[in-house]
Amino acid sequence: METDRTPRIIGAVWGLLILNTLGSTGAKTIVPLPRSLVQMVTMGALVAAFLLALLVNLRLRIRPSAYVFLLTLLLAASVVSSARLESGGGSLFRCARLALFVGTLWLLSRWWDGRVTFVRHHIRMYFAVLVTVAAGLIVSPGAAMPGEYQGRLVGALWPLTPPQIGQYAAVIIGLTVLLAVGRQTKKADAAMVVVPSLVLLVMTHTRTATLGLLVGLALAISSLVLTSGAARRFFSWVVLCAAVAAVGFSSAVQTWFLRGQSQENFASLTGRAKVWDALRAAPRTPSEDVFGVGLGDKSFGGLPIDNSWLAVFHEQGLLGVALVVAIVVVMGGIALLRPPSLPRACAIFLISYCAIASYTEVGLGDASPYLLHLAVAASLLAAPAEAASFPPPEGRRRRLTLPRIREVA
Repeated sequence: METDRTPRIIGAVWGLLILNTLGSTGAKTIVPLPRSLVQMVTMGALVAAFLLALLVNLRLRIRPSAYVFLLTLLLAASVVSSARLESGGGSLFRCARLALFVGTLWLLSRWWDGRVTFVRHHIRMYFAVLVTVAAGLIVSPGAAMPGEYQGRLVGALWPLTPPQIGQYAAVIIGLTVLLAVGRQTKKADAAMVVVPSLVLLVMTHTRTATLGLLVGLALAISSLVLTSGAARRFFSWVVLCAAVAAVGFSSAVQTWFLRGQSQENFASLTGRAKVWDALRAAPRTPSEDVFGVGLGDKSFGGLPIDNSWLAVFHEQGLLGVALVVAIVVVMGGIALLRPPSLPRACAIFLISYCAIASYTEVGLGDASPYLLHLAVAASLLAAPAEAASFPPPEGRRRRLTLPRIREVA
């Protein structure tokens, strides 16, 4: 087990960032929560995260990070696109939120050293969110699986949608499995996280999260197969179980996958394709093509866009799309160039999951859980602390001693 040299307060900062990205819209909760109250809590969490990160890093020591640098450029592009107020005054507020988010990541970058510290923070915090979902299911099953969501699991204590819960469950399942394969956690402890999270994922009927989990884990485990006997054994068992499930439970898997939808509804990705076609066909000025219309609520014509690339194109234009492509390509390239290791495998899982989910989910262009997933990947791909060129502490600087010159009588 590796030694953790990160201050404990960093875990609190990470938890506040996760709270900020939970959002303010979702299912109806058991105790009605006004949206203004939820927004106040989430925005207050971001301000508190920034202040705590500043408090623990008063000397403003940061580490070079291609990821956060590209996010800073994306922030600048967002400010340019939002300054025209085509999406209303709320676009500048969203830019301020993104600025605090990126600033907090810069402050935390000091502790990005290639260890799995932030992976553990990520798992703990999102598992705590899933505990609230499970508690809501126990207290009020009807509110947790309402008819308006076709019986899919939602957050009954905090307004969370099925795709959100599925995303959180899939990410911590994948990361926990990798920690267990890498012998960074006990199998019993891993099972206590994986089993209930898997049950919640199945209850959400979230196809994107399930596909991202399977593909991301396959790529991550494949990166360890040549150097880890545990990874080879796990891969063999997964292939065997997948073959048995495909043969013996094919009808049940197909029923779960279709969610009772018609072929037409399934082909249009639950109506998403119609919004995408309308957005692409809408007339735009050359300026809107390049810079977008400014940060908004990720909707078009009153309907959610549900595609990160089209949402970024709509709000931040082709410039924003180019920067997001650069983020994914650069981080993927760095991961491929790293030697096989557990941190590299975790980073590959997170990057591939975000890339797959971007097709039917938004979040790559604004403060969101997906940017936090990529931030964890960036922390895993950073050079070890010993190799970083930090200035030495004041108390440890060597003093230059000059030779004494004796007087000659």
